[in-house]
Amino acid sequence: MHDPIGYFEAIILGILQGLTEFLPVSSSAHILIVSTLVGWGDPGAAFTAVTQLGTETAVLVYFRKDIWRILSTWTRSLYTPDLRGNIDARMGWYVIIGTIPIGVFGLAFSDQIETAARNLWLVATVLIVFGLVLGAADRWGKQDKTLDDLNVRTGLIFGFGQALALIPGVSRSGATISTGRTLGFDRPSATRYAFLLAIPAVVVSGLYEALKIGEDANVSWGPTIVATLVAFVVGYAVIAWLIRYVSHGSFLPFVIYRVALGGLLLVLLATGVVTA
Repeated sequence: MHDPIGYFEAIILGILQGLTEFLPVSSSAHILIVSTLVGWGDPGAAFTAVTQLGTETAVLVYFRKDIWRILSTWTRSLYTPDLRGNIDARMGWYVIIGTIPIGVFGLAFSDQIETAARNLWLVATVLIVFGLVLGAADRWGKQDKTLDDLNVRTGLIFGFGQALALIPGVSRSGATISTGRTLGFDRPSATRYAFLLAIPAVVVSGLYEALKIGEDANVSWGPTIVATLVAFVVGYAVIAWLIRYVSHGSFLPFVIYRVALGGLLLVLLATGVVTA
């Protein structure tokens, strides 16, 4: 039995959420690992999903001009045929189509996502495996496509990649970016689309899971709100940094970090220092 998550723990977890949500290292894995290591207990899928609303609000603010342009053009294209070929109008449809897989799998496997999937052995393994997938996709993927090259097929494939992030340790951004790099999209395009594609899924998931806050004695609304606000501030700074970084840097540092973290966690689990 653990003490409930307090305000101090909430601030730490909020910082952690903001730092790791957009980097391809899995925020849910980090929150679960850190909470277990320091003896706070698993804050649960509901806490994680709600704090993601903070980081997703940072996306809405940072990309507000892009989002407004896409929403405006997409809406007008519904009754103005000449706009339907515009990339912003098409982007609206691609985000909708790309959200379908995570919605279907999220509903179909909701119980497993909140229970069995939050096993540290699985998290450690997934960190390593999908870290290597990210490294391979980034190393050998072509960079000859931009967002103008998106179509229904690639948008849906991106969506299936994002759906893998339902498993803690995969990383929403990591899975989506890996998919994009495998499809031949350059780093900035794959990263930007990963941000846009996450918006509907994270917002709907966060609002749905918010109904469960208070059901778990380990988590209450006060600390959850604090963690969400902290995640927003930190997340905004991370977005600004990552957008600049991907224009010239590779994902290799994140691959090394994921493999090292997953390997360390496996050692801690195998030696009994940490229990799953």
